[in-house]
Amino acid sequence: LCVFSFLQLVSLLLIGIAAWGIGFGLISSFKVVGVVIAVGVFLFFIALVGLIGAVKHHQVLLFFYMIILLLVFIVQFSVSCACLALNEEQQSELLEVGWSNTNSARTDIERNLNCCGFRVFYPNETCAADCLRTLHCRPCAPIMEEYSGMVLRFVGGIGLFFSFTEILGVWLTYRYRNQKDPRANPSAFI
Repeated sequence: LCVFSFLQLVSLLLIGIAAWGIGFGLISSFKVVGVVIAVGVFLFFIALVGLIGAVKHHQVLLFFYMIILLLVFIVQFSVSCACLALNEEQQSELLEVGWSNTNSARTDIERNLNCCGFRVFYPNETCAADCLRTLHCRPCAPIMEEYSGMVLRFVGGIGLFFSFTEILGVWLTYRYRNQKDPRANPSAFI
C-alpha cells in the first residue's frame, strides 16, 4: 500500500506544481501545463487501480497495474538517460528548436530571464523583457545554456530515482499478486 500512496503523492505533486506555475505566472503555455496535469491525472488513476487491486486482492487489476507501471518505468528511464546524456552542443540545438517553434515559451523565457532574442536581438522584433526599456538586453541563448545543463542533470537524476522506485513497485506488486488471498480460504492457513 505504501507504493500506491507514493505514486498518488507524486501525481498530486505534479498537478500542484502545474497549478502553482500557472498561478504565479511562471508558465503561460497551456499546452505545457495541460501535459503536466494530464500526466498527473494518469498517474493518479494508475495508483488508484493499484490501490483497489491491493485492497481487494484483485488479480486482474494488479496485473494491469504492474504492466502499466512497467511501461511507465521504461519511458521514464529512457527519458532520464536521454536528459543525462545530452552534451552542450545537443542542448544548444534543442534550445534553438524549442525557441523557434514556440511563441508562448519564448515570451515566458524573455520575461523571466530578462533577455531578448535568441542569439541576437533585432530592433523590429517584439520582446516581453523589462530590459527593453533600458536598451541593455542580453540575448537569451547564453543564459538558457547556462541553466539548461544543470536543469537536465537535475531532471535526469530525479527521473532515475523515481524510475527505480517504480521498478520496486512492479516487483512488490508481482510478489503480492502471487500470494494467496487469506479471504479466499481462511482454513487453509490453520
